[in-house]
Amino acid sequence: MISASVVKELRDKTGAGMMDCKKALEETGGDMEKAIELLREKGLAAAAKKAGRIAAEGIVDSYIHLGGRIGVLVEVNCETDFVARTDDFRAFVRDIAMQIAASNPKYLSREDVPAEVIEKEREILAAQARNEGKPEKVIDKIVSGRIEKFYAENCLMEQPFIKDTDITITDLVKETIAKLGENISIRRFVRYEMGEGLEKKACNLADEVAEMTKS
Repeated sequence: MISASVVKELRDKTGAGMMDCKKALEETGGDMEKAIELLREKGLAAAAKKAGRIAAEGIVDSYIHLGGRIGVLVEVNCETDFVARTDDFRAFVRDIAMQIAASNPKYLSREDVPAEVIEKEREILAAQARNEGKPEKVIDKIVSGRIEKFYAENCLMEQPFIKDTDITITDLVKETIAKLGENISIRRFVRYEMGEGLEKKACNLADEVAEMTKS
C-alpha cells in the first residue's frame, strides 16, 4: 500500500501528476529513486519544468450542448502554432470545453476565488457544523476539509476529469504537457446556459452533458 505522503513527496520532486506518481511507485515497489527514473523515462517528470515556459499560441474553442442549451468558449494556450494545430491538442481543448459544460466550474483555480467568497463559505460551513452538533474544537478542521471540497467542485483545475475521475484537470494538463512536449495552460473560459437567471422549470443540464460524455 503506497501512502499518500509518499505519493506527494514524489510529486513534489518530479512535478508529475498524482496518479502518475502513484502508478510509478506501485510499479517500482515503492522505491522513490526508481519511481523518479520511471517517470523521467515516460517524460512525465519534465512537465513541471515545461510549465514555466511562455505559452502564447493556442486556440479558442467552443462546445455547444445538443439543442443549443449550454455553450462554452475556452482559450487554451501552448508554445507553438505547430502544436496548436495538432489533433492531440485540439482533442484536449475539446475535452476541457466539455468539462466546463458538464461540471460548471465558477473559477479557473483556487487562486481566482475572491477572499470574501471563501470567508463567507467558512462562516456558512462553521454554522452547519455547529448545527450538526460537532464539538467546537473540531469545527476548524471540519471547515477546512469542506473548503477543499468547495475548491474541488468550483475550480476547474481541481475538478475530477469527467472522462477519468481518478485524475483532476491539473493532472490532465500535466499529462498533456508531457505528451506534447510544450507548456500548456488553460487561460480563461465562459459558460452560458440558456435561460440562466430566468424563472423556469428546474432542469439539471450539467448532468445531461456529463451523461452524454460517457457515451
